[in-house]
Amino acid sequence: MAAATIVHDTSEAVELCAPCGLYLKPITKMTISVALPQLKQPGKSISNWEVMERLKGMVQTHQFSTLRISKSTMDFIRFEGEVENKSLVKSFLACLDGKTIKLSGFSDILKVRAAEYKIDFPTRHDWDSFFRDAKDMNETLPGERPDTIHLEGLPCKWFAAKDSGSEKPSEEILIKVFKKFGEIRNVDIPMLDPYREEMTGRNFHTFSFGGHLNFEAYVQYREYAGFIKAMNALRGMKLMYKGDDGKAVACNIKVSFDSTKHLSDASIKKRQLERQKLQELEKQREEQKRKEKEAEEKQKEEERKQRELEEYERERKREEKLRKREQKQKDREVRRNKKQLEKLQAEEQKKLQEKIKLEERKLLLAQRNLQSIRLIAELLSRAKVPSIFISEANEEPSRTKPFTDLRVGGDRCSLNNRFSTSRCYSLDEKVKKVQRNIIFPVVKHAHIDSKAFGART
Repeated sequence: MAAATIVHDTSEAVELCAPCGLYLKPITKMTISVALPQLKQPGKSISNWEVMERLKGMVQTHQFSTLRISKSTMDFIRFEGEVENKSLVKSFLACLDGKTIKLSGFSDILKVRAAEYKIDFPTRHDWDSFFRDAKDMNETLPGERPDTIHLEGLPCKWFAAKDSGSEKPSEEILIKVFKKFGEIRNVDIPMLDPYREEMTGRNFHTFSFGGHLNFEAYVQYREYAGFIKAMNALRGMKLMYKGDDGKAVACNIKVSFDSTKHLSDASIKKRQLERQKLQELEKQREEQKRKEKEAEEKQKEEERKQRELEEYERERKREEKLRKREQKQKDREVRRNKKQLEKLQAEEQKKLQEKIKLEERKLLLAQRNLQSIRLIAELLSRAKVPSIFISEANEEPSRTKPFTDLRVGGDRCSLNNRFSTSRCYSLDEKVKKVQRNIIFPVVKHAHIDSKAFGART
């Protein structure tokens, strides 16, 4: 269906349902054909836009509501034009039909033919002959006789309930609009049935060129007279909507009689059975989806628990690793401190041992010195008397009286008295000499050795 167009003149509109703002307006279309000459020069062409502007210029007193190209060939260009009122069609045809157009750059003239638009609308003979000749139709049954109108291209917004807040068409509004022609037995809007597309494989949501959502509908009248009145009223008309602000728009709709037994009892029952099957199938699908969703949620929960467990295990291992690392650091610190303590103790022990060795060495040297002194003293004490005797013998050779005589002839005291003065003097001299020549060098040498040993340690 064509897009809705703005209507400036609503004088010819016929009321369909004033509370809903719906009217019927006559279709005021015409077809204009412009014959094109043969192009003799290659690369030269005729501008469709220029031809359209020339056509608009030929009608000076009035203007086209719409003018568009419906077909363009090498031989002709066909236009579809629409005017505001039915009365203007004849004046437009008089200005256009049989006239010529002279284009700049072309020597040949273009002939114009114009005629009133031929409306594709079924006649009474069409539906009477169809139902009479159809072998699978029973004219005594509703839906199998000429009682149902099939409407296409109805704007959804125009048939939506105003207080619903939705743009979906309403069966109640549809009944309210078309009950003007007679009592309605049944209506059907396929797009409102969520299972219809799946049942028929058709898409009942259609869009016009203006982007508005359109729908199709079936209206079944109880009497044949209502069907006839509706078909006659809709012939050659388009649907017009007039808003509360007074602005009006109109759109073309396609009207035909139903030849598919759409609203017959058998078809309705069949759709109900199919709908029930689809509902059961949908329930099964929903149940399956629910189970799948539950299984998925369960799996997600298990995965979440597994992730939490893995995270907990990783955290535990990390903490264990940190604990071991800290323990190792503590152990290393303890070992390091122990080694340092052992090293300090070893150094102290070594110093103590060296000190002990030094003291032992000093003691040993002192003992040796003492032993040396004692030995010298012993040696000196043993060497005292014989040395005196020898010296006296050398000095007084005349006194050669045997020692036995002395022991026989007198006591030791007398002998001592005899030799006391000279012997004591000689003994003192010899002791000093020994001390000077033997004892002092030995003691000095021992003292030097102890100092050298201390320096080495």
